[in-house]
Amino acid sequence: MSEFRIHHDVNELLSLLRVHGGDGAEVYIDLLQKNRTPYVTTTVSAHSAKDFLKKYDELKSKNTRNLDPLVYLLSKLTEDRETLQYLQQNAKERAELAASAAASSTSSFGAPAAASKISMQELEELRKQLGSVATGPTWQQSLELTRKLLRDKQNKKNSGQRLPVFPAWVYERPTLLGDFLTGSGTGADTAVPIGTLPLASQEAAVVEDLLYVLVGVDGRYITAQPLTGRQSRTFLVDPNLDLSIRELVSRILPVAASYSTVTRFIEEKSSFEYGQVNHALAAAMRTLLKEYLILVTQLEQLQRQGLLSLQKLWFYIQPAMRTVDILASLATSVDKGECVGGATLSLLHDRSFSCTGDSQAQELCLYLTTAASVPYFEILEKWIYRGIIDDPYSEFMVEERELRKEKIQEDYNDKYWEQRYTVVQRHIPSFLQKMAGKVLSTGKYLNVVRECGHDVTCPAAKEVIYTLKERAYVEQIEKAFGYASKVLLGFLMEEKELVAHLRSIKRYFLMGQGDFFVHFMDLTEEELKKPVDDITPTRLEALLELALRMSTANTDPFKDDLKIDLMPHDLITQLLRVLAIETKQEKAMVHADPTELTLSGLEAFSFDYVVKWPLSLIINRKALTRYQMLFRHVFYCKHVERQLCSVWISSKAAKQRSLHSAKWFAGAFTLRQRMLNFVQNIQYYMMFEVMEPTWHVLEKNLRAASNIDDVLGHHTSFLDSCLKDCMLTNPELLRVFSKLMSVCVMFTNCMQRFTQSMKLDSELGRLTLEHGTMQGPPTEAERAEERARKELARKCLAEHVDAPQLASSFEATINKFDKNFSAHLLDLLARLSVYSTSDCEHGMASVISRLDFNGFYTEQLERLSAERSQKAAPAVPGPRGPPAPAPRVAVPAQ
Repeated sequence: MSEFRIHHDVNELLSLLRVHGGDGAEVYIDLLQKNRTPYVTTTVSAHSAKDFLKKYDELKSKNTRNLDPLVYLLSKLTEDRETLQYLQQNAKERAELAASAAASSTSSFGAPAAASKISMQELEELRKQLGSVATGPTWQQSLELTRKLLRDKQNKKNSGQRLPVFPAWVYERPTLLGDFLTGSGTGADTAVPIGTLPLASQEAAVVEDLLYVLVGVDGRYITAQPLTGRQSRTFLVDPNLDLSIRELVSRILPVAASYSTVTRFIEEKSSFEYGQVNHALAAAMRTLLKEYLILVTQLEQLQRQGLLSLQKLWFYIQPAMRTVDILASLATSVDKGECVGGATLSLLHDRSFSCTGDSQAQELCLYLTTAASVPYFEILEKWIYRGIIDDPYSEFMVEERELRKEKIQEDYNDKYWEQRYTVVQRHIPSFLQKMAGKVLSTGKYLNVVRECGHDVTCPAAKEVIYTLKERAYVEQIEKAFGYASKVLLGFLMEEKELVAHLRSIKRYFLMGQGDFFVHFMDLTEEELKKPVDDITPTRLEALLELALRMSTANTDPFKDDLKIDLMPHDLITQLLRVLAIETKQEKAMVHADPTELTLSGLEAFSFDYVVKWPLSLIINRKALTRYQMLFRHVFYCKHVERQLCSVWISSKAAKQRSLHSAKWFAGAFTLRQRMLNFVQNIQYYMMFEVMEPTWHVLEKNLRAASNIDDVLGHHTSFLDSCLKDCMLTNPELLRVFSKLMSVCVMFTNCMQRFTQSMKLDSELGRLTLEHGTMQGPPTEAERAEERARKELARKCLAEHVDAPQLASSFEATINKFDKNFSAHLLDLLARLSVYSTSDCEHGMASVISRLDFNGFYTEQLERLSAERSQKAAPAVPGPRGPPAPAPRVAVPAQ
């Protein structure tokens, strides 16, 4: 039992018992790991634990796995008082629920009132009716109902494929069965009372009856009792029989009871509805039972010759008695456990091991296991050698589910690779338990290649034969796994060019193609400023195509797979929706409005990528969504950088003006430079300190990968690292960062509105002089007039700009922007400092060192912290010591 399995079982049990608080599951896990033993015995009172022991014996007979460790865990749980209190509370609540349910069902069926009494005669009649129902045809009806349910389930799974079934007359003719026909009463009336016969005649009559009973036929003085379920057969012996003979008869009758159990099992499990493994097991048991019937036939010949006494019968039946008893024990265990497929093989394998000291029993169990495993191993061979599942009766350890490959490109949380083929724990034979994961992966790899139109067969294919040496299975499965891994990995890497596709995605989603983005953002700048509802997607697609053709991206063979995607929500909402998947908040996030504000094209814009099967196993919707989040993050930073740069260009016009109060205008230039420094350093960190090094690690790992699961793991690890180091897995950091970006955008808008009037004035002057009038080029007089008008406009503009009220208003606006930007940046640095130290996110320290390279923000943080501590400190009279030092931002040395 693995450590992971122990953790899982303990936590599952505690959750079922509703045990919370206390020392938690770790205490029980430690106890289990220290006291692990395959056989655990506990001293309990048989009287007080009668029901528990009965249930334990029942589970033991069903070959339930990990039963003894579970009993030990329960014994430790009962020593915990808090756990016992929860158990008592649970029992009380369940008893109340059961009582209320019983009361409602009683009222619905119109049962008599509790005060009414039933007479003894009515009670006896009711007992007879129940007995007749139990011994009547109900048992056969239940078997028929079970077969019908199994048939319907199998036909539903194998739609379009007709499965073989026995004709109805096989079940309608009870004389075809090898078991007793109860209730016929044949021969009972003509029998001579055995008590009137001498002892020798009694022995001869009893020997004759026993030979009949041993083959499933009632005798005159020994008859089989009707069955009331899956219990063992009992017999009624004439009470007038001599006591010494009756004693010997009671020793032989268990053989007949075991024969009856085995016969019923063979007849039942021979039906195709119970699966091929049980069918093969029943056929093997039938073969072994033939030797027993041959022995009984030989004894009948001796009896006709008068050479068979009761003592000799007891002697001759000894070898067969052991065989039939083992067969009956196995049949009973399979029935009780309702074993099918791999569960049946597990039971037979474990029984073979338990019979290590008994060579006859072990040889018998090995024969049965080998025979029963043949159909199972045929399914296994098709799966690990060809990637085909041929399991019409749901017996194999791997289960196939009907899922669409296309869905892997639609749903973020679609688990096609994990859910298309899954392992069914109860159908894993115990001797293949360790290799179950590789068995699953081997067939999955080959199946992917087959679905792409390639017929694959493992060259090392070899027949799998049951043996007690598990090493034989390990070697064969390892060879098949190695071949399947090599085939699929080569198929994806070479024929489907997986690495080339990943590089193409990196060029666009991680902005590795610089000239393409310059062209694209220049072309789409005006379009993306519009609200998202006013944008024409086809126009964006055309501009994207133009940018791809005009840049070096034109050499990319996969450029046509790049598409435009306008998201219905912003980046933070998208992140929260992803984080809410498979949580209690998922339904609320899904049904919530996309956004309360109207998104601009820049906020909603993202790329999408068309990926075909089987590359969609690696580049699935889950991976593409992560790429989109990274792209939107970096793309918006790039947009803010362009806006700040455009403010710098437009501010050059303001410098040409002869403004008298240029001090307050210089503050805007300083703030703009601080913002630009912040945005550029964040971009540099994300692209050159996070994405690029992590990408090189991914390429190195892909070259060393040995199977497709390694490729999936490396790719997922790459995206997770990028998202985490780019602050996209922490909603708090992302919110603060988004506020900083919003402040930068609002500042650029404000500055552009301020400089727009000056731009318009100069543009109008330039256009007027260039175009002149309708009568020709401007004359000297017109040029002089134009210069005078332009000078007058410049003076008016300068006076308007230098107005005291406008200057004070503009200065207050810039100061407000400065204050907000500094506050949010200090908040971000403080949070980054906490995460870099407490959560060991050392990559965050690089951001702090870049943004606070000269300690400017550290001093502000210290001053702010000192002010807060002074405000929070209580006013204590008397002398006070120096204030406590403020926490510093963890900034590494340059």
